[in-house]
Amino acid sequence: MKTGDQIVQELPWKWSVQGKIFIIGGLGYLFDAYDIALNGFLMPLLGEHFDLSLSGRGLVATANLVGMAVGAVAWGAVADRIGRKKAFSVTLLIFALFSVLGALAPTYPVFLALRFLAGIGLGGCIPVDYALVGEFSPRKYRGRVLTGLDAWWPIGVTLCGLVSTSMLTLEGNWRWMLATMVLPALLLFWARRGIPESPVYLTKKGLDTEARQVIDELVARTGATVEPYVIPEPVPETGPRGVAAAAQQLRRIWAFSPRITSAAWLLFATIMLVYYAALSWMPSILREEGQADTAAFMTTTLMSGVGILGVLVSTALVDIVGRKWLIGVTAPVATLALVVFALVRHLPTGSVVAIAVFGFLMQLTIPALYAYVSELYPTPLRASGFGWASSVSRALTGFAPLLFGSVMWPVLGLPMTFAVLGVTVLVAVVWMAVAAPETKGRALDEEDEPAPSPLLGAVPEQAAL
Repeated sequence: MKTGDQIVQELPWKWSVQGKIFIIGGLGYLFDAYDIALNGFLMPLLGEHFDLSLSGRGLVATANLVGMAVGAVAWGAVADRIGRKKAFSVTLLIFALFSVLGALAPTYPVFLALRFLAGIGLGGCIPVDYALVGEFSPRKYRGRVLTGLDAWWPIGVTLCGLVSTSMLTLEGNWRWMLATMVLPALLLFWARRGIPESPVYLTKKGLDTEARQVIDELVARTGATVEPYVIPEPVPETGPRGVAAAAQQLRRIWAFSPRITSAAWLLFATIMLVYYAALSWMPSILREEGQADTAAFMTTTLMSGVGILGVLVSTALVDIVGRKWLIGVTAPVATLALVVFALVRHLPTGSVVAIAVFGFLMQLTIPALYAYVSELYPTPLRASGFGWASSVSRALTGFAPLLFGSVMWPVLGLPMTFAVLGVTVLVAVVWMAVAAPETKGRALDEEDEPAPSPLLGAVPEQAAL
């Protein structure tokens, strides 16, 4: 007899059922992108308002990104304890509260503290959203569904650019940019109230009646054949918890394969470092070149707008050319486009083209990177392996805006700064080519430590949970 989890995994896909959860979960991901992109638009405005140096401006993004890194780690654990649905909603309420207070901040230190706290709330959206959307998605479609969530990112960044540009003429524009985010966040909180708790979570917690109620409703609403099923007894939680559990996870993923884990960490750290540096500083760079606020903001928005097309192309190519080739070619070339931009930034047309090329290629890279790293580990280590690689990159990129604005750009100059970042990306992809296997066409748990080999088997699903 099937288990309740298996029933959920084998349901047909219905946009009115699982699609609703995908859209609401994706909107949370959109808010994450919007908030990170907003840092770049706030930095030049706050620099003028509070008379800040380049390093002082970099703290705007650093405070927010470090808060998000803390939230990403903390809320994943909280969601495992209080449930996906509650964590799903509380994260947005915390974000909305501290965004309102941030818009009213009287001093720069107070503003930074409030941006950090808002980041803690919003930083929980990605792990909680991915968990909830994945646990409701049928196994047959889960890979495409989780990849599709990536499309919400460039949409959020583009929307942020358009809204921020439209508010430049307002008195206290940066305050309005923050305050405007609150109403959509509260509306999304209200919409999330109608999402049921994850049946997978309810099953793991031994809540038999609640789990059956959700599963039976899903079966009825999707029109699936009614079948008997059982809810297994929950497995008692054993072993270390808290910091000790995290340390044990870390030891296990490094013991599994130092080569694969080092490749995953290097890829995440270097690629996301380049992306966040460009996203955070591009409006300020363009203003330094003499562009007006509107032109600088719209050029940055173009960078994210073409990224929407990049995600769609990446989704189409990832199972054709393979993960390693897609990452290995697009990541270094994307960074090269930034070097070209720095060299021709005085030429209006050339700089815009280079920025657009970077935005397109980087959004070819990132979805493939997410798919690749999630497939490098066996099922028992998949979530922790991906989570640690992502957390390391979040912690590093949190300080990227500060490092970029206070050390690299002033000391090395813009072309050399992007060239140095490009070299780190090249080192990462070369090490990936040597140390990690191609996962296209390989079963997820084919072998414990796969060596680079010819492609085998059918195309795997992306991110089994």
